[in-house]
Amino acid sequence: MAQETVREDARRTYTHREILKILSGLLLALLTSMISTSVVGTALPTIVGDLGGQEQLSWVASATLLTLTVSTPLWGKLSDIFGRKLMFQVALGLFVAASMLAGLSQNIGMLIAARAVQGLGTGGLSALVQVILGDVVQPRERGRYSGYVGAVFGVSTVAGPLLGGFLVDADGLGWRWCFYVCVPLAIVAFAVIQRVLRLEHVKRDTRIDWWGAATLTGGATSLMLLLSLGGHEFDWNSSWTYVLGALTVAFCGLAVVAERKAAEPILPPRLFRDRTFLLASTASLFVGLALYGVLIYLPQFLQIVKGLMPARSGLMTLPLVLGLFVASIISGRVVSRTGKWKLFPLVGMLLVAAGLGLLSRLQPDSTFPVIGVDIAILGVGLGMSMQMLILAVQNSAERRDLAVSTSGVSFFRSLGGAVGVAAFGAILTNGVKSEISAKLGTTTAPAAKLDLGTPEAIRALPAAVHDIVIQAYSSAMHTVFLVGVPVAVLGFVAVIFLREVPLRSADRLPAAGGQDRHDHHDGHPRHAKTS
Repeated sequence: MAQETVREDARRTYTHREILKILSGLLLALLTSMISTSVVGTALPTIVGDLGGQEQLSWVASATLLTLTVSTPLWGKLSDIFGRKLMFQVALGLFVAASMLAGLSQNIGMLIAARAVQGLGTGGLSALVQVILGDVVQPRERGRYSGYVGAVFGVSTVAGPLLGGFLVDADGLGWRWCFYVCVPLAIVAFAVIQRVLRLEHVKRDTRIDWWGAATLTGGATSLMLLLSLGGHEFDWNSSWTYVLGALTVAFCGLAVVAERKAAEPILPPRLFRDRTFLLASTASLFVGLALYGVLIYLPQFLQIVKGLMPARSGLMTLPLVLGLFVASIISGRVVSRTGKWKLFPLVGMLLVAAGLGLLSRLQPDSTFPVIGVDIAILGVGLGMSMQMLILAVQNSAERRDLAVSTSGVSFFRSLGGAVGVAAFGAILTNGVKSEISAKLGTTTAPAAKLDLGTPEAIRALPAAVHDIVIQAYSSAMHTVFLVGVPVAVLGFVAVIFLREVPLRSADRLPAAGGQDRHDHHDGHPRHAKTS
C-alpha cells in the first residue's frame, strides 16, 4: 500500500463519479442492515408468539437497538484508529454472522442474544456510512447525497415489511428466512465495498476510551432494563426500580467523569459545548423515539387489531415509505442548491407530531385510506428531519470531530429508539394486561383459553374474549401513539433554537490556538494511507 504524509487541510477531493461508486457499496450494505430490521418488524408478532409470547416482543427489538446504540460512537473512534474501510467490513461481518445465528434460534434467549450481536454490526454500518460520506463529500454537496441515504431508508422500510410478510406466509419458508435472506445481500455488499472503496486513512496516535464505553453501556443498559421490565416483571414501586434507577444515574455520572478525563473520549465533552451538536442530538433523540416506536408497534395494530396477514400489513407501510422517500430526496436537493436547511426539520417535526396524533385516534373500525394518510404524514415529517440534523452537525463540526460528531448524533437517535421501544413496550404490555383483567370479569368466556401468542392464536380466541383482546390492544396503542406527540413537540422546540449556518463549501479545520492543524494531541504529523 502506498503511504504518504499529508496535511489535514490537503485531503483529496472526489469527483461525482468517484463518489457515486463509493456510495453504491455503502448504500448496498446499509440497505442490507436496514432490511434486516424492517423485515423482522412485520414478522415479530409471529416470531415471539412462536418462541416466547407477545410480552417478549419489546426485548427482541430492544436487544438490537441497545447494542446498536451503545456501539455507535465507538465505531467512529475505531474508524479513526484502524481506518473506515476495515471497520466497515468488520461491522458487515458481524452482521452476517449474527443473522445466521438469529435464523437458527431455538428459544427466545438465543434469539435475543443473536439480535444483540446483530445490533453491533448494524451500529457500525449506520454510523460509518455517514462518516465516510462526510469524508468524501464537501458540506454544501452533502444534502444531495444524503438524499440517497434517506431514499435507501425508505426503500428498505417498504421492502422489509413486504418481504417479511411474504416469508412468514410462504409455505416451506417461515420467519427464520427473515434472517437468512439478508446474508447473500451482505456478501455482495462486502465484495462491492472491497472493490470500490478507496479512502485515504489518516492514522492518528490515539487510544480507545474503554472506560467511557463501559460506563455509557452500563447507563444505557440499566435504563433499558428499567423501562422494559418495570410494571411487568416487577412493580414500579419496588426495590428493583430504585436499584436500576440508581445504577442509571451512577453510570451516567461516571461516564461524564470518564469522558472528561480520557485522552481520546468517545463523546468528547467539547462537543456538548457546541450548541448545534447539543440541540441536534436532542432533536435526534426525539426523532428516534417516534420512528422506532411506530416501526415496531404499528404492525401489531395492523395484524392484531385490524386482523391483517403479515404481507398485507407490510403493504400498509407503503404510504410511510413513499412520504419519507420523496421528502428526503427533495429536501436534500433543495439544501444542496440553497445551503439553507433549518426549515425542513422545523416543518418535519410538526408533521411527525401531527402524524402521531392522528395515529392515536385510530380505532378497530378505522378505514385503510385513513390509516394510510396518517402514516404518510408521519413519513414526510421523518424524511424532512433525520438527514438534515446530521448535515447541520457535520456543517458545524471541525474536521477532527467529523467522525465522533456524526456518530454522536446517530448515537442519540439510536438511544431514543431504544428507550422508545422499551418505554412504548411497557405502556403497551401494561395497558393490554390491565384492560383485559378489568374486562374479563364481565364475560362468561373461559379465561383459561386466553392465548396472546401469535396474531393467528389471538384470532382463534372465543368471540367474546377476542373482542376484549382487540379493544385492549386498540386502547393501549392509542396511549402509545399519544405519548409520542409531546415527544415530537419537544424535538420541534430543540430545532427552533438551532442556529442556521448555511452549508459550507469546505470542511472547517480545527481552531487555532491550543490544537495543531496537523495533529490534535502530540504535534506529530499524521500519515495517510490508501487502502
